[in-house]
Amino acid sequence: MIGNDASKGVSSPDDLRIRTKEFALRIIKLFRALPRTEEARVLGRQILRSGTAVAANYRSACRGRSRADFISKIGITVEEADETAFWLELLIDAGIVKKVRLEKLLVEANELVRIFQATRTTAKVRIQSQITNRQSQMV
Repeated sequence: MIGNDASKGVSSPDDLRIRTKEFALRIIKLFRALPRTEEARVLGRQILRSGTAVAANYRSACRGRSRADFISKIGITVEEADETAFWLELLIDAGIVKKVRLEKLLVEANELVRIFQATRTTAKVRIQSQITNRQSQMV
């Protein structure tokens, strides 16, 4: 996997763009491989939407017009990654796909949630720090 520096706590925006796109491609492959049952197709469409949205929303966040815009868009990215983890868990728990087939994808979804949540938290702290600094300079 490209961008493996995340396990060391370091991921550049380019690494994460590549990593989220690879995640989306893996989700597409999963969707194509799902059984042709109605419940698998319904859950599959959900996971296809949320799993590919992770990459799209991260790209959008990187192009945010302001720090507040970035924080908002990264928040959506967190939600989509977490939703994807939920649908993966549901596929496993419903017995539609064996856990062993989805384990690595589920680990990746949860890692992305943690990375983007930490990114969001850091950005919020920085914006709050900037506001505090400006207020103290006015006094």
